[in-house]
Amino acid sequence: MLKNKVEELLETALTERPDLFLIDLTVSGDNSIKVIIDGDKGVLVEDCMFVSRAIEHNLDREEQDFSLEVMSAGATAPLVNKRQYKKNLKRTLAVKTASGKTEGVLTKATDNDITLEWKVREPKPVGKGKITVKKEAKIAFDDIVEAKVMIKF
Repeated sequence: MLKNKVEELLETALTERPDLFLIDLTVSGDNSIKVIIDGDKGVLVEDCMFVSRAIEHNLDREEQDFSLEVMSAGATAPLVNKRQYKKNLKRTLAVKTASGKTEGVLTKATDNDITLEWKVREPKPVGKGKITVKKEAKIAFDDIVEAKVMIKF
């Protein structure tokens, strides 16, 4: 019952703020509510406060005691929503599929797949030495087991 009410309140809040979207919602047996959000342009503390207030101010602690935690998706958290891919264009991703792992720059994200590009050094077709070759992979969302943004320093 509490989870349904929280889902309704979240839906209303996210309708008001279409730039934000839900990553995960859990309500444990002890009424501990955990909401993870992300945004097309990132998430500010004010965004978390907005969502928190939208939920907390519409639940009655006299009726049911609860704890509420609203946070943004972490920098090292896997991407789980297609909107996260579009937000991370031009960033390096490590994508794991059933056939292996690919790391490259995300150059395109459609409703069905993503495109990664990277460079590798390969032997020259003729003669000695190596040349730099640009590679590209198109990966369907259905094939992605896990995708993470690689943070470069």
